Amino acid sequence: MRFIDEFRDGALARGLAAAIRQAARADRDYSFMEFCGGHTHAIARYGVTDLLPPAVRLIHGPGCPVCVLPIGRIDMAIRLALEAGVTLCSYGDPMRVPASAGLSLIRAKAKLGRGAGSVGTAGSAAAGGEIRMIYSPADALALAQQHPERQVVFFAIGFETTTPPTALLIKQAQALGLRNFSVLCCHVLTPSAIASILEAPEVRRWGTLPLDGFIGPAHVSTIIGTRPYEFFAEEYRKPVVIAGFEPLDVMQAILMLIKQVNAGQALVENEFSRAVSRDGNRKAQQLVSEVFELRRSFAWRGLGELPYSALRIRQEFAEFDAERRFAVAYQAVEDHAACECGAVLRGVKRPQDCRIFGSVCTPENPVGACMVSSEGACAAHYSFGRFVDVAAVSETPDFVVAP
Repeated sequence: MRFIDEFRDGALARGLAAAIRQAARADRDYSFMEFCGGHTHAIARYGVTDLLPPAVRLIHGPGCPVCVLPIGRIDMAIRLALEAGVTLCSYGDPMRVPASAGLSLIRAKAKLGRGAGSVGTAGSAAAGGEIRMIYSPADALALAQQHPERQVVFFAIGFETTTPPTALLIKQAQALGLRNFSVLCCHVLTPSAIASILEAPEVRRWGTLPLDGFIGPAHVSTIIGTRPYEFFAEEYRKPVVIAGFEPLDVMQAILMLIKQVNAGQALVENEFSRAVSRDGNRKAQQLVSEVFELRRSFAWRGLGELPYSALRIRQEFAEFDAERRFAVAYQAVEDHAACECGAVLRGVKRPQDCRIFGSVCTPENPVGACMVSSEGACAAHYSFGRFVDVAAVSETPDFVVAP
């Protein structure tokens, strides 16, 4: 509990807020992107922006793994259950992401539970198809062991943090000789998304984004370390500070970024040194490289097709690749016309800039992926009231820990 209590201390927060106000120069503005959805959640939950001077602006990035999944990938998972009749196992967050034909994983689950009926272009539900929510990848493997008569597919999503468990799962399935288990791999890579934010041609559609630096992700960095971010600091002259998920972690990272900008520096600094090293987790990296290889291209919601930005299962483990086993192909689908998720993910719009935010689109009735996951910027802003006008809030309000 020490690492929780110390990093949520109100007196320390007010001291950091004072230091940030003192460090911020009066003759310039500062724009920093917190890449990770966990940071977005912490910032909204604890009201970190209320403690910052007006010159310091935080921009939400595409660091929510559920939010960056394009509709076509959700459709692939649904087709596996409805058409191929597999038992699809998924984490809870993707279950409510809107897909094509008015479906989502949870609606497809209900349709399968009713036994049959029209499923749009998919035809009738295949006999035996099922969708299950799981808490751990190991649950999917155990299910395949318990039911050798069923084809079990794990819908694997996430950044570098969740990739090693999926790799281990595939190796275990191979060691057990399972013939009824496979993985629909949708793992994506953080550095590619950062590069897209800085230079992708999609800025012509969404607009330019002035950035002075990045608050680097915490959990991802425990795996890959701080070394991969050095390229962005050197090539683009953008400082990066890796930060933990507690509110004081984020505030300390902001102070470190302001000091770098004031000094004209562009370095990679590690605020989260209690968990992150420069080289990261070498064993996890080796496990991932053994099972996975880079895809030539992968579609991201809001970022478009990004080269070498995701992983696929190597040929040596092809029998556990659901895309190969069931010949299910990705088909691009346009986002809802009224949804601004793409612009929010790129950081060029705030959640409250979307005309359906908080009215048509809410966590109970999400139109876009950013409103589904707790790490999505729209869901975080809605859930913790960050869309409310806070102009009257004091510069240094009491630091309250949300329940």
